[in-house]
Amino acid sequence: MSAPILIEHSGPVLRITLNRADRMNALTTEMVNKAAVAVENASNATDIRVVLVTGAGRAFCSGADLGAAGDRPDASTIDAANRLTAALREVPKPVLAAVNGSAVGVGCSLALAADLTVARDSAYFLLAFANVGLMPDGGATALVPAAVGRARANRMALLAERIPASLAAEWGLISHVVPDEDFDSEVERLTRQLAQGPTAAFARTKQAMNAATLAGLEQAFAIERTGQIQLFTTDDFAEGVAAFRGKRRAIFSGK
Repeated sequence: MSAPILIEHSGPVLRITLNRADRMNALTTEMVNKAAVAVENASNATDIRVVLVTGAGRAFCSGADLGAAGDRPDASTIDAANRLTAALREVPKPVLAAVNGSAVGVGCSLALAADLTVARDSAYFLLAFANVGLMPDGGATALVPAAVGRARANRMALLAERIPASLAAEWGLISHVVPDEDFDSEVERLTRQLAQGPTAAFARTKQAMNAATLAGLEQAFAIERTGQIQLFTTDDFAEGVAAFRGKRRAIFSGK
């Protein structure tokens, strides 16, 4: 069996590929922590000048894996997601997310944690948490409004609307959208440009951008963690997971 996540260091590029194509790259805690370690280690690796995150197959990431019976997220799930988002924001190298397909739930959060996010025209972004009785996590409550404002962030979070890549680019949620047939070449071009750029200047730019737009990220992590752990105990979450596994619409009681 293939490894669920691939970590490849080729020249100046650290490439992280979510590699569970048969599960739409649904995330396990182990996968997320492994990715976080790789990004953290890249901070002091002078031969790494750009980090690329992408998915295998037809999805970028479908979010946390809720499909296995008896497999329920817990505090460690939230901690892993927050750790990876923090690593992507803090690593002093540019991070490029190559969104080759759907970016859903915490997969959406991780895609938006990159410095540049390039998506296929056929891709979409979805904060699907409300569909299973949860709140956004992985820093999404800071990342999304910082990009698109409070009204659009609430639209995504409360209504769980699917946002096509073209609209995501129009809103400013992502930096690039390209035709499907041009996606690979555009990812390669951007990766090469970033890898050949002024790495120290990029690091300082990223630090300043974080300070100006994401000063509340750590607080968002803490609030999301507290809220999500409480929501894991609700009847609505249990119903949301049951509906997801049964491929039906959830009927929430508000409890």
